[in-house]
Amino acid sequence: MPTSSESAVETAVEPERKTEGTDNSWGFRQWGLLVSVCAAFFLDALDNIMVGVAVPPIQADLGMSTAAVQWVVSAYVLGFGGFLLLSGRMADLLGRRRMFLWGVAIFAVGSMVGGITDDGLVVIIARFVMGVGAAFTAPASLSIIITSFPAGPQRNRAVGIYTACGAVGYSTGVIVGGALTEINWRWTFILPVAVAILTFIGAVALVPRDVKSDRAEGKFDVAGAFTVTAAMLILVYSIVEAPNVGWLSARTLGMFAATLVLLAAFVAIERRAAQPLLRLGLLRNRALVGASLVAAAILGTYMSFQFIGGLYLQSLRDWSPMQMALAFLPIGLLIATIAPRAGKLISRFGVQWMIFAGFVAYTASYLLFLRIDETSSYVWVILPSIVLIGIAFPFSFPAANVQATTGVDDSEQGLAAGVLQTGYQVGAAVVLAIVTATMAGEGTSEGGGETLGSFHQGLWVVTAISALTMVLTLVAALRASARKRAAGSPQH
Repeated sequence: MPTSSESAVETAVEPERKTEGTDNSWGFRQWGLLVSVCAAFFLDALDNIMVGVAVPPIQADLGMSTAAVQWVVSAYVLGFGGFLLLSGRMADLLGRRRMFLWGVAIFAVGSMVGGITDDGLVVIIARFVMGVGAAFTAPASLSIIITSFPAGPQRNRAVGIYTACGAVGYSTGVIVGGALTEINWRWTFILPVAVAILTFIGAVALVPRDVKSDRAEGKFDVAGAFTVTAAMLILVYSIVEAPNVGWLSARTLGMFAATLVLLAAFVAIERRAAQPLLRLGLLRNRALVGASLVAAAILGTYMSFQFIGGLYLQSLRDWSPMQMALAFLPIGLLIATIAPRAGKLISRFGVQWMIFAGFVAYTASYLLFLRIDETSSYVWVILPSIVLIGIAFPFSFPAANVQATTGVDDSEQGLAAGVLQTGYQVGAAVVLAIVTATMAGEGTSEGGGETLGSFHQGLWVVTAISALTMVLTLVAALRASARKRAAGSPQH
């Protein structure tokens, strides 16, 4: 028998469903609202990738060690992943528009500081602040869309456009980062400030003010907020550092143990709290939990693929950052073309089949990329993988977002979005850490560069995770279809 959340997901994507929200004509304010929140998601995703391209010149200009400069990237992931659950609930309790504006402002301040400083430590701190700002905008922006557009074709279409912006940001970050780094690495910090200011102004003008009905009733759970945020910060930090200090080192195991203790304390607090930060019953929502695991696989495998592809093209093939960026350009072009139409595909085929189709394309892409060698042709060896990812992203990314937020009460949409975004960020950190550890175990060449064997080793891990997810999503899709047929059969 299907759970209520699973039934809600299936109902939300039925093409024949008739609601007052089936009219897809939007006015200026609806488009303005959508553009404002999409701009923030695009910026969050873009910056997540873009600054990574600027790491070498940042290191050279500021005289940072290799161990220190990695935190220019990792600090952003730490701030983003650590504060997602807290920020998602704050959006529900204190107002989605308010938290969205605060997040954009925090991001802009951090980015400006990072762009003007000459101190490497300040750059790292600024990146952490930017991650915190992104953590506040991500759940708030998705929950604003979910509560502003009625379930069915309108919401599917809006979520498709929203996730298209994020996917384009992730896929074009290397292009923008490469272009800006050619000028000066500081532009990778300064340009986002301008985008953030325009986003803030647009949101002030076009996103409706929070009203009492937009906010959940109850007091803020301070103890729960402290324990879960501390747990997420320690978890993400331990994952990021594990490849450097060792997965079985006392430091890593101690941090994992501290995470478990804090999470246990959080569960105990939430069970007794009159107004819990996280209603534990929400984690029994199989659609939300399943979508979060899918999200982890999507971003974890893609970020790892991009990491390996970047090393392969730049260290082994001696391509420039801009050449590498142009090599990945078709991903962004395909996402921009397909993703705005994803809502119609979701309404026609359902979220489960769309996610499965996406992972068929992901798995095929990673398998094809295993053909790389020292002289591989871009057109015949590399481009097919790039094209398949450009198809996979707009199939799976919007569908996972729709599945996660369908059937969740409006008062918990921010929290549900926070759980989903935690899946994306923690999944990316975990998979990338595992892949890099596997590659390091394969060894390096005499010159210190990565060997072709290490790339293949990492790609096999990425492919295995993608293939496993593909099988699991196929099972979920078949079960959903069986339930739908059973529900539609005549009763005897």
